Amino acid sequence: MIRTHDSLIVQIIGRVLIPLIQLFGIYVLCFGQFGPGGGFVGGVIVGTSLVFSMLVFGLDSAWQRIIFRVIQGDGVGLLVFAGVGGLCLLAGGEFLNYTELPIPGLDAASRRFVGIFMAQLGVAIDVAVTALSIVLHLADSSRGYGASS
Repeated sequence: MIRTHDSLIVQIIGRVLIPLIQLFGIYVLCFGQFGPGGGFVGGVIVGTSLVFSMLVFGLDSAWQRIIFRVIQGDGVGLLVFAGVGGLCLLAGGEFLNYTELPIPGLDAASRRFVGIFMAQLGVAIDVAVTALSIVLHLADSSRGYGASS
């Protein structure tokens, strides 16, 4: 059972750091194609911030219930990733050939940017949800948290 941390200092630091960590994870996700980072690293950072919030504020606090909503959306990232690849196939290109995405009004470079970002977003969602699921199952498998229960 993950309980609320007793220290007021840890809770205040958590309230300051968790949004900053999540903002950095979104930054790494959005600008991953221009440098180090991307969907996997951004998902790990966001997932780690959610795990940190569980450790600081516990699982019984009212606002932590969103973690259980996130766990229920386990396959969303795969659907986004496969959906982008499927749209490329339906448009007559190869799987994940982003220049073939059927987005009207965009040139090839813009379609490629949107396709890469959507595929990386799908990866980030799956990685963050998987990190949460692993921690919840390791924390207390008898309570039945997670996607497989």
